[in-house]
Amino acid sequence: MSEVFEGYERQYCELSVSLSHKCSSAALLPDGEPKKQQTSELKVGLDDADVLIRKMDLEARSLQPSLKAALLAKLREYKSDLNKLKKEVNKLALTGANQAAHDLESGMMDPHAASANHRERLAMTTERLDQSSDRIRESRRAALETEDLGVSILGELQQQRESLLNSHNRLHGVDDAIDKSKKVLTSMSRRISRNKWIMGSVIGALILAIIIILYFKLFHH
Repeated sequence: MSEVFEGYERQYCELSVSLSHKCSSAALLPDGEPKKQQTSELKVGLDDADVLIRKMDLEARSLQPSLKAALLAKLREYKSDLNKLKKEVNKLALTGANQAAHDLESGMMDPHAASANHRERLAMTTERLDQSSDRIRESRRAALETEDLGVSILGELQQQRESLLNSHNRLHGVDDAIDKSKKVLTSMSRRISRNKWIMGSVIGALILAIIIILYFKLFHH
């Protein structure tokens, strides 16, 4: 397993355990500033956990296929656990927001000075908060989609890189075979040339011997 992945995984597991304990503690707190503060800290911790999950995802996708499949399966479990924790934190935040709105409305409801204008302003404020939350969620969703696309492209580039490396290795093997073939052909050519020279020498010697024999037969008979 990649040491980089193991480092991210260790940080994530420690952070996940810490967040789970904090979430359980926050759920037992009465509505008020301490609970609100702890909920804010939980949200920051969840953002850090998201960052670690993305880092593990990128690292896993850059590894060999045999390791990548197992690590991505483990990541899916981590993402599922993190989503459950996010839902619990969102419930805490929603409970605190509802309580704050209730307290605000109760403080404004003076039996002698209740006003429809106050209620309208409260409704408008709540609506603006909801719209801001929706925009934040939409921005985060778009960012995550962009990141997922980047991870997908990175995976495809990794596969293309492996394909190019394999092609390069095959071409290198072909070059080696061609070099060996050239050496064999050169050696064969040298042997053929040497055999021709030897054969020519033998034929020349035979011709010379025949001429000498004929000479002695014709002129010394």
